[in-house]
Order: sequence, then structure tokens, then C-alpha cells
Amino acid sequence: MEIGFAMCGSFCTYAKVFPVMEELSREHHVTPIFSDAACSVDSRFGTAQEHIARAAEICGAPPLHTIAQVEPVGPKKLFDILIIAPCTGNTLAKLAHSIADTPVTMAAKSHLRNGRPILVAVSTNDALGGAAENIGKLLARKHYYFVPFGQDDPLNKPTSMVADFTKIPQAMMEALGGRQMQPILL
Repeated sequence: MEIGFAMCGSFCTYAKVFPVMEELSREHHVTPIFSDAACSVDSRFGTAQEHIARAAEICGAPPLHTIAQVEPVGPKKLFDILIIAPCTGNTLAKLAHSIADTPVTMAAKSHLRNGRPILVAVSTNDALGGAAENIGKLLARKHYYFVPFGQDDPLNKPTSMVADFTKIPQAMMEALGGRQMQPILL
């Protein structure tokens, strides 16, 4: 199976996301895609170059990281499924409003032209705030599926929600079958 695996700038989740990318790459061909932030921002969770190197080591190729590199995703039918993990509030908003001005959102737009599934693994501090509307819009759209997610720190960050990244493989199989994994909210 051909999997596109897009990573956005929720750097605090990378330690949980990379093992899933590695797990999937043992059985499938995985192509990494990095958002502008994932490709260029250094944080306390590692440098951009470290993340690029890790994805390249896992997948056997460096991440696609420009709009020009991902535009052929749809015309060439490169992926059976596109996974966006982690998917930030910024990317959720762009997807919900059909804005394709980043490598990740262009990959999604291009992939959708073939009616193939996109699996979203939410990671945003405002999922129960400003991003809630965008999550709702994507839940109502055809071909979008979500990895089950829940509040990660209800007392200190009451609007923050994060996907259970360990559920990506199971949610992927459900999405490929045209089904949303349940329950969505953990």
C-alpha cells in the first residue's frame, strides 16, 4: 500500500508520531511530507534537520516539503491514503476552508481529486475553541476521517485535544474501508 504521511508543526507530539510512521513503513511504502514549519522550525523537541533526517531514515527518502513536490500526488495517484499526523489547528482551518497554500494542504487537495481518504490526527490547543468549527466541517465532509482524539490536559489546557496516535494503523484500515473509527472522542 502507498501511504502519504504528512507532519505539521505540533513538535511536542513527534516522539509519539515517529514510531507509528516506523510501524507503518515496515509493511507499506510511506512517503513523508513536511509542512513549512516541520521543515524549518527548531524547537525544544528537536531541530528541523533532526526531524527531516529521522523521517528520511524511516521512509528511505527525504520528506516532500514544497507545493511543487506534492502537486502531482493526485494526478499521479501516488497514495492510497494520506495521513496528516499531527494535524495542527492552522492546518485544520486551511483544510476546512479549502486553502491549499502549504505542502500539506496542497497534498490533501491533490489527493482528494481521486476520492481517496485523508486520515486526520488532531493536535491543537484550541480543539474545543476556535478549531472546533473546523473539526466539525471536516467531520461532515466526504473522504475525511479522524483518528480518535481527546483532551490531553483538561485542567491546565481545557480546550486542547490530541489524537491517540497509536490508533493510526487501525483508523487507517477503517478509513480505507470508508468507515470512521469509533468512538471518535476519547
